[in-house]
Amino acid sequence: MFGKILIANRGEIACRVIKTARRMGIKTVAVFSEADKDALHVAMADEAVFIGPPQAAQSYLVIDKIIAACKQTGAEAVHPGYGFLSEREAFAEALKAANITFIGPNPKAIAAMGDKIESKKFANAAKVSTVPGYLGVIEGPEQAVTIADEIGYPVMIKASAGGGGKGMRIAYSRDEVADGFVRAKNEAAASFGDDRVFVEKFIVDPRHIEIQLIGDKHGNVVYLNERECSIQRRNQKVVEEAPSPLLDAKTRKAMGEQSVALAKAVNYDSAGTVEFVAGQDKSFYFLEMNTRLQVEHPVTELITGIDLVEEMIRVAAGEKLRFTQSDVKLDGWAVESRVYAEDPVRNFLPSTGRLVSYRPPVEGKFGDVTVRNDTGVYEGGEISVYYDPMIAKLVTHAPTRAGAIAAQAEALDAFAIDGIRHNIPFVSALMHHPRWQAGNLSTGFIKEEFPDGFAIPEPEGLVARRMAAVAATLDHQSNDRRRKISGQMDAEKFRAITRDRVVLLNKQQIALKTDNTEHGFKIRFPDGTSMNVASRCTPGDLVWRGTVDGQHIAVQVRPVKNGYVLSHAGASAKAYVYTKREAEIFALMPEKVAADTSKTLLCPMPGLIKQIAVSEGQEVKAGEILAVVEAMKMENVLRAEKDSTVKTVKAKEGDILPVDAVIMEFA
Repeated sequence: MFGKILIANRGEIACRVIKTARRMGIKTVAVFSEADKDALHVAMADEAVFIGPPQAAQSYLVIDKIIAACKQTGAEAVHPGYGFLSEREAFAEALKAANITFIGPNPKAIAAMGDKIESKKFANAAKVSTVPGYLGVIEGPEQAVTIADEIGYPVMIKASAGGGGKGMRIAYSRDEVADGFVRAKNEAAASFGDDRVFVEKFIVDPRHIEIQLIGDKHGNVVYLNERECSIQRRNQKVVEEAPSPLLDAKTRKAMGEQSVALAKAVNYDSAGTVEFVAGQDKSFYFLEMNTRLQVEHPVTELITGIDLVEEMIRVAAGEKLRFTQSDVKLDGWAVESRVYAEDPVRNFLPSTGRLVSYRPPVEGKFGDVTVRNDTGVYEGGEISVYYDPMIAKLVTHAPTRAGAIAAQAEALDAFAIDGIRHNIPFVSALMHHPRWQAGNLSTGFIKEEFPDGFAIPEPEGLVARRMAAVAATLDHQSNDRRRKISGQMDAEKFRAITRDRVVLLNKQQIALKTDNTEHGFKIRFPDGTSMNVASRCTPGDLVWRGTVDGQHIAVQVRPVKNGYVLSHAGASAKAYVYTKREAEIFALMPEKVAADTSKTLLCPMPGLIKQIAVSEGQEVKAGEILAVVEAMKMENVLRAEKDSTVKTVKAKEGDILPVDAVIMEFA
């Protein structure tokens, strides 16, 4: 076994590998760019080596710098994580030449299956069912349009060396193909150093299901069941689960055996994933093979009890797999939410900045529920503009799918993040979505269920009553504490303290009465119903955790003047607790009207101005491209919302702007 390994990656996956290596008694070496000098993976590793500027192309993607770091520290092997150099044949070859072990598949397997174009050719030759498409390298947008016309719309434009939704576009028309081809090539070059793209038919209403494999250097390959990854946005997975609610045992076996046969044909000898596009009728087609550890590997680990990182390290060291296919079990259900630094109400645009608060839910086993949080950040750390926006992967496991979803919903409610925008409100709302809970999924789920984008919902029904009850108890505790402050002047005469309150949740009024009980509070409503509320939380806690009628819940609490912002079950509202008379007076107060920004183009996220497509005095039509902003390796095209004339252009190409900075003004 290795004595020391280097992790050629950053963020949560570097921290994840370090945890397993530490448990195995293996020393670790981290590498870091200028932007990551204070990163968590640097602090966790036994040693750390600086490898260059913030841009990945000048640091994490430079093979020579990784090898030099290995020689400098005496690292015997390299774990590449995912992304960056993880699927680069040249990296595996360079390590081999330097007598350093690559903790991943052999270079020939990477060449055969890691390249999306070559893998489809190989699968065709092996008689594996594949999605119709053009497998050659496409030279320009004109050729891409011609190919798309022949295949039939819609089509998928995809980076050959891609992954994680980067360098990927769906096109429904010739114009979208031409534009999508350019964007996909640019993103592919920036993210992977390889701008080749190909075109294939986009299967309508598909599901994304993948088979996890692990192979050794002795010819053994085992599949570890499947994952469903159909909840995607911009072709990037957001929520994953294992197993899939679609598959039965027969289909699972067929997909698994086909994946193993494909892997054995290329002598696959590490962790890898065969991805399929599946129809609602359980038909499936080979999509691609990822010759690396997947982002969503934790859900597989929780349903099988197998540490994939440990197995990768062991087989790289020459050990045989310690289990056979018959040893692989399917235990319960696991759900993973990717927590991203992005603003869901602004079309999920990236958000960067300092994590003023970062307090994930407590990890561990609680009865028959397991909570796990894979992360690479810490409170006070910074989310950089240079890398992927992932903050954490929150995973829950329970005996049933419904149990895992309920545990995930509660864990998301307990996840406190301040300082940046994040997608927790979205994935929290998704956990309560009836279609998701029913398992009626497709890769178009988000687009179909949120066609106009995501808006944080108003609290309704039981959720509204719970939030009102929590607000009332917080207010009661606060008032009670203030009454106990010493040295207060006595009132001239006795003043009765009424327990009747009106809670305003945004514009919704909920009347209630708060009474103390032995273990907490009883909240009574005018219709005769009541709630028993108990909690050990104190004023100032970011998360209120307690029970409502015996059920454990979590509510996000942020103080505002005279009230709180409460978030629970995906809903959010400003909560004010008033007496009846105060509520009547508050209802008469005028509302502040938001400023008119219709004549300005604002930068929707912190990012680099990649292109200014118009000039001052130019007339533009609705839908015309105004500018392109790049953030976290994604190009975002800003278009005119209506016909107008450009009055002034405030920014220039190459500028790095903060969110809401003015790019241009219109007459």
